[in-house]
Order: sequence, then C-alpha cells, then structure tokens
Amino acid sequence: MAGKSTSGKVASTAGRTLNNPNASAIQRSLAGSALAQAGNGKVTSKPMETKASAALKNPHSSPTTKELAGSVTSQSRKVP
Repeated sequence: MAGKSTSGKVASTAGRTLNNPNASAIQRSLAGSALAQAGNGKVTSKPMETKASAALKNPHSSPTTKELAGSVTSQSRKVP
C-alpha cells in the first residue's frame, strides 16, 4: 500500500466539494474517492488513478480539481 491517507485539509475540501451543487462530475468523483480513503488505508483503484492523472495533466483543471486529484494519486498502489 502507499502508506498515505487523505489529509484533514483535503478531506475538508472534499466535503465542501460534495456539498457544492456547482461542483463538476470529476470533482465529485475525486472528492468521493479521497473521502473513501480517509484514515482507512485503502488505495486508489486503477480507473480512478487514471482519471485523477488526467485531471492533473489538464491545464484547464481548477485548483480544487488538482488538489483532489493530487491526493487521490498519492494514495495509489505503488509497484516496486
């Protein structure tokens, strides 16, 4: 496992995102993934890692999207 969990700051951002009616589908997806991994040692699935990676590479992604995506990708399973 990656040995990381969602920080309190990112968990707070994720919660606000899920409560925001104007949040995009990608933001909601990333927020849900980040919260699902908070404090339980779970790692990001491959499809979610791919989605988060694409969001990080997209120059049009908002700062919130990039923050959530960064948290999700940092919790992915690292293969030695």
